[in-house]
Amino acid sequence: MKKHFKLFDFKQVVDYKTEILAGLTVAMTMIPESLSFAILAGFPPLVGLYAAFIMGLVTAIIGGRPGMVSGGAGATVIVLIALMKSNGIEYVFATVALAGIIQILVGVFKFGKFIRLVPQPVMFGFVNGLAVVIFMSQLEQFKTIVNGQSVWLSGSPMLIMLGLVALTIGIVVLLPKITKAVPASLVAIIVVFALVFFFGIETKTVRDIASVSGGFPPFHIPNIPINFETLQIIFPYALIMASVGLTEGLLTLNLVDEITETKGSGNRECIAQGSANILNGFFFGMGGCPMIAQTLVNLSAGSRARLSGIIAALTILGIILFGAPIIEQLPMAALVGVMFMVAIGTFEWASFRIINKMPKHDIFVGVLVALITIVLHNLALAVLIGVIISALVFAWESAKRIRAKKYIDEKGVKHYEIYGPLFFGSTTAFSEKFDVTNDPNEVIIDFKESKITDMSAIDAVNKITERYAKLNKTVHLRHLSADCRTLLKNADTVIDVNILEDPTYKIVAD
Repeated sequence: MKKHFKLFDFKQVVDYKTEILAGLTVAMTMIPESLSFAILAGFPPLVGLYAAFIMGLVTAIIGGRPGMVSGGAGATVIVLIALMKSNGIEYVFATVALAGIIQILVGVFKFGKFIRLVPQPVMFGFVNGLAVVIFMSQLEQFKTIVNGQSVWLSGSPMLIMLGLVALTIGIVVLLPKITKAVPASLVAIIVVFALVFFFGIETKTVRDIASVSGGFPPFHIPNIPINFETLQIIFPYALIMASVGLTEGLLTLNLVDEITETKGSGNRECIAQGSANILNGFFFGMGGCPMIAQTLVNLSAGSRARLSGIIAALTILGIILFGAPIIEQLPMAALVGVMFMVAIGTFEWASFRIINKMPKHDIFVGVLVALITIVLHNLALAVLIGVIISALVFAWESAKRIRAKKYIDEKGVKHYEIYGPLFFGSTTAFSEKFDVTNDPNEVIIDFKESKITDMSAIDAVNKITERYAKLNKTVHLRHLSADCRTLLKNADTVIDVNILEDPTYKIVAD
């Protein structure tokens, strides 16, 4: 049965109150983060907010699953910093649009399913590393600029900041024990804002980061030369940005699947993310991808539908157009406290409980992925390295499982019963099982308990038969699939197969 692409999930029961409040909470936490990333990359501050609005709205409507929140994420922005410095913002807009096209192609050709290849230890390392990154990134808010240098707050400003952060965390932790009618994060932000506003407390606010006032995102075609040289410049950045965005997006989707015990669509998310990035390129946005921290804020506020993401995006637009004077007075301490709780909630504390039960190589992979995420802030690279190491470890362990039971029957025929998978990693061990010189003139190699999986394995079997043929010895290969028999160069002369017992599995032949 075909799965039809549905724009909205009409059958989903929506708790409008929860969704609206969750969306407002997400918007409050997304604004300072989007501004910070834009300024970090050297973009105008509004470019970050436009990205948050466009990414959030498009992916909330047509994204891979309800509950996920997208915006101007640091993971994709970091990729563009070098391009911004060397070629300027017009090239950045073109790169973002091209990255969107690549992401749509990934979704159309259904390559999103390859996220299933990410092992659990890699997920543990990714999530734990991300939690530390979220926590550490908030520490910048405890600094101020003095004579052009970033220095730590001290004295009363530091004490006030710590006190307000502690109050925020206290509300987020304790309020759910009293009532869950409203998101604890939103209540904490409002309470701290009211406290600072009515008592005139001097502390760092959103205004200290940048102004959030502006107009509707204007349509703009990137002003760049349309030629092959331009493509050579932007394509590598676009490819990396698309890869980073999809990796973080699909991992976020998997994480939300686990939390909500539901199933999202990776390919649909790729198409939605690509569409949003194309619009970013033509409407003054810096592009982005799903934001795990804001997604967790959304879920912790009780959201399970698409409405919260739409509300968050429209709230950001409303703030840009009308609400900047109020939002710019939000204390950063309240937002920092919320993000601290997100970091604590993101961390997989269960990984500590099971660490003594995990294989050593899985522990190594998890720790390595976490360290790369923390040190380099490159989530895609961390996951890629983790997957590669896990695959190599799996290949090594599988290679060690190849073995052979040997015996000579009453007719003087030597039998080799092969156990374990035969593939590129186990071909050497397989070849060492045979005593070609001293074996009798008739040999049977039985693959009933084995499986030939690739061309390296086919080549190993072929070489064994050739070694026996040079000594005028007869070899019978049994329980091979039809694919294997076809690919063996000397199949007509050496194969003796019981067709009724042949397996039907396919081998990798390309």
